[in-house]
Amino acid sequence: MSRKIFPEPLQDGIGARTYYVPGLIKHWLYFPVQVACILALLLLSACSALNGSTQQTDTPAAQKVNVFGTAANHVHAMLALPNNVLLVATHYGLYRSVDAGKSWSGPNQGLSDMMTSSLTSSQLNRQHVYLLAEHSLSSQTGAIGLYASSDGGNSWQLASKASDTGKMYTIVAGNRSVNELYAYVPTKGANGFVVSQDGGKHFTSPGVLPFGRILGILALPNQPGQVLVYSNDGAARSSDGGAHWETIKGFNSAVYNMTTSGSQAPIYASGDQGILVSKDGGKSFSLAYADARYSALTAVPGQPEMVYGKTGRMIYESTDGGHAWKALPQIKGNLENLVPDPQLPSRLFLSLSYPCEIYQFDQQNAAWTSLTPKA
Repeated sequence: MSRKIFPEPLQDGIGARTYYVPGLIKHWLYFPVQVACILALLLLSACSALNGSTQQTDTPAAQKVNVFGTAANHVHAMLALPNNVLLVATHYGLYRSVDAGKSWSGPNQGLSDMMTSSLTSSQLNRQHVYLLAEHSLSSQTGAIGLYASSDGGNSWQLASKASDTGKMYTIVAGNRSVNELYAYVPTKGANGFVVSQDGGKHFTSPGVLPFGRILGILALPNQPGQVLVYSNDGAARSSDGGAHWETIKGFNSAVYNMTTSGSQAPIYASGDQGILVSKDGGKSFSLAYADARYSALTAVPGQPEMVYGKTGRMIYESTDGGHAWKALPQIKGNLENLVPDPQLPSRLFLSLSYPCEIYQFDQQNAAWTSLTPKA
């Protein structure tokens, strides 16, 4: 019998403040407009705003606490690649490990200590990686925009400037070619879903979104052109790379996050209704668990019934396709990104913020191990 889980408070990612979001516990009063606005802020990059303004802060007047810098540094995105490569995009630069987190290099010299976010890699060639970068310090002069790497994040080249494409909120590698990339530009409104077929050099809007704003994009693995978007108003599906969209039945309110473990695997969604699952490629969803809402979900390659749910303070695990959940051992700190190892499904990596730290979790011994070297 599954037990009822009341989510931990979600972190706003900006500082020490914590928001309890009305509606995340079903007995609380529900204010749809306020909830939608707060959830959008929670899911945005910690230091980027939808209006496209660039945050410029001074270097924290503190000493380094570990290899990732001062206690003020925080994580925006993390990516695990084959051959034990880990990439961590932080407010003060990009860090890389080639030995599953035992040692780290960074910040990347080509990107300096610019703010990096929204890491994604091609489904067809995992060595092709993309990220967004902008200024974190008023003294920085590096180009703001989309950067690309063809060697697993070892070296980077500017693919396109934000001044040309518009400021992107999120990027997701496509599923039709190694050079396809999906992105969302909020300032373009309903035409904000844009696609590049040349590795991020040029973008076009293939069609009109059914929502004014979206919170995220999911490109289905090994299913060319099949892509889902989710928003405060529900979710939609396209079978032609975003040229046409169909609203997905089964959602009647906000959807925070979606994930899947692979081709033809279940698709999991977390939203105001709870945890929902699709087994028909996203055409329809059914409620799997009504008593929990997670800010992020993580599916595990090769384990279609395994899914993890994350809040600001706790991580929960389901081994039966989202119908029952149990808490993993707690780690103190602000939990950010949880990603699986693409070659060792029993291993997951977790990032923490304030300060930036990295842990790994082994399913077999159900324990966390720190991967954070000292300064």
